[in-house]
Amino acid sequence: MNGWSHHLIIAPILIPLVAAAILVVIDERQRVTKAMVSLVSMLLLLTVAFILFRIESGPNGYEGVYLLGNWSAPFGIVLVLDGLSALMLLLTASVAIAALVYSLARWHAMGAHFHSMFQLLLMGVNGAFLTGDLFNLFVFFEVMLAASYGLLLHGSGQLRVKAGMHYIAVNLAAALLFLIGVSLIYGTAGTLNMADLAARIPDMEADRRMLMEAGAGVLGIAFLIKAGMWPLCFWLPTAYSAASAPVAGVFAILSKLGIYVILRLTMLLFDSGPSAGFGSTVLLYGGMATLIFGTIGILASQALGRLAGFSVLVSSGTLLMVLGINDGAVSSGALLYLVSSTLTISAFFMLIELVERSQDAGANVLAVTMEAYGDADEDEPEEGDGVTMPGTMAILGTCFAMCGILLSGLPPLSGFIAKFAMLSAMMGTGAIGVPPTAPVWTLIILVILSGVAALISMTRVGIRTFWTSLEGVVPRVLVIEIVPVMFLLALTLFLTVQANSAMQYMDTTIRTLSNPSLYIDAVRNATVVPGVDDGTGEGY
Repeated sequence: MNGWSHHLIIAPILIPLVAAAILVVIDERQRVTKAMVSLVSMLLLLTVAFILFRIESGPNGYEGVYLLGNWSAPFGIVLVLDGLSALMLLLTASVAIAALVYSLARWHAMGAHFHSMFQLLLMGVNGAFLTGDLFNLFVFFEVMLAASYGLLLHGSGQLRVKAGMHYIAVNLAAALLFLIGVSLIYGTAGTLNMADLAARIPDMEADRRMLMEAGAGVLGIAFLIKAGMWPLCFWLPTAYSAASAPVAGVFAILSKLGIYVILRLTMLLFDSGPSAGFGSTVLLYGGMATLIFGTIGILASQALGRLAGFSVLVSSGTLLMVLGINDGAVSSGALLYLVSSTLTISAFFMLIELVERSQDAGANVLAVTMEAYGDADEDEPEEGDGVTMPGTMAILGTCFAMCGILLSGLPPLSGFIAKFAMLSAMMGTGAIGVPPTAPVWTLIILVILSGVAALISMTRVGIRTFWTSLEGVVPRVLVIEIVPVMFLLALTLFLTVQANSAMQYMDTTIRTLSNPSLYIDAVRNATVVPGVDDGTGEGY
C-alpha cells in the first residue's frame, strides 16, 4: 500500500471519531440532521472498509503498517492491517450500517446522544482491530465499553436498567483485569508493542517468562469475559436480550472482538517457541463448556431474546473450542463461521422485535410504551409514519426460517458450509492438538448437537408465532426496519454463493497468521516518511 490508500488505514478510526464530535454539538431536537450525519459517516466507513478489504487481501501479507506521528516502532503507535483485521472491519461496518438504518425508524429518538455513542462504539471496535500495541488496545477497549454502557441503557425501562447495571459491573471488572495484565506484561517484557513483544519472548529468562505468561493469562480473562466463555458468561444473555433491537444487533460484533484479540495474540505470541500452546487447554475445555451451556440455554429458552442471547454463547463456544484445537484447517472454517454467525445473530436480534409485534393483540406497534420508556415528546415518530411492507407475515416468516437454517447449520446456507468445513477438517486431521481425554469426536458431536438444539428451539418458536397464534395481529413493519434484516441475510446468501472464494481467503489469512515473523518484520521494517516534521522543526 502506498500513496493515498496508505492513509485509509486510519480512516476507520477517524471517520466515527469526527462524526461523534459533530453529532455532540448538534441539538437533540434536530433528529433528522443527526440521523443524516450518522448515516453519511456509516456509508463512508463501509466504503473505506470495503476498499481496505479489497486492497489488503490475504496474499498481500502485512503491507498495511501505519506509523502514527511518523515514529517508528516500538516507540511510536502502530496500526497494522492484514487479512484478518480487514475482514473484521468490513464485518463491523456491515452489521453497524444495518443496525443504524433499523434504528432510524424510531429507536434513535428514544434517548439522548444515541448517534454519538453509536459512532464512538465503532471507533473503539475499529481501533481494537487495527492497533499494534497492547496499551492502545486498552484505550480503544475502554472507548468501546464506555459507549456500550450508554447504548445498552438507551430507551430506559426497569429491565434494561437492571441488566445494564450488571453489564457495567462485569465489564468494569474486565477492564481492571485488562489493566493488571498489561502492567504485568510491560513490567516483565519492557514493551507493549505486539511485534516487539513477540520477538522478545523467545529470549526471556524462564522466571520472567512465567510472570509474563501470568500477565497474558490475566489479560486473556478480560477478553474471555467479553467473548462470553463459561463461567464468565452469565451476564450476556440477559444484557443482550434487554437491549433495544438495533443495539443488540450491533452488539453481536462485540463478543467477536474478544475472539479476535485471543486469536491474534495466541498466534502471534504463543504459536511457537518456549511458550507455544499457552492457554490452548483452557480455550478448548472452556469452549466446550460454553458450547454445552449455550446449547442447554437454547433448549430452555422460551423468549426469543433469550434464545438469541444463548445463540451468541454457542457461537463463542464453538470458536473458542476451535482456537484450543489450534489447527489451521479447522481455523479457516471457523473464520467463515465467525462471519456467518455474526451476520445471522445480528439480523435475528432485529427480526425478533418485528416478529414479537404479532404476539400482542393489544399493540400493533413496537412495545415502546409510556411505562417502559417514559413520557414521549412531541418529536417522537408516530405509528403512521413511513411505508409498511406488503405481505408482512410472509416476509417475516421467510427471514425467520433463514435465521433458523443458519443458526442450526442446515444446508444449503453459509452456516452449513462453515460447520461442514470445520467438521471435515477435524475428521481429516484426526485429533491434532486435542488432548487424549477430549477426542475429536466429542467436539464434532457437540457442534452437531448445538445445531440440533437450535433447530428444535427455532421450530418450536416458529410454530407458536406463525402457525398457532389465534389472537395475534399482523404487525405493522416499516420498510426501513425489514430492509436491514434482509440485507444481512442477503450477505449470508452471498457467502453461500461465493463459498469457494471465501474459504480461499480464510485459508490464506490463517496461513499468514501462522507465520508470526511476517507480522514482526513488517512492523519493525516500517519506515518513517522522510521530510515530515517530527514536531521539533527539524524534520527527518
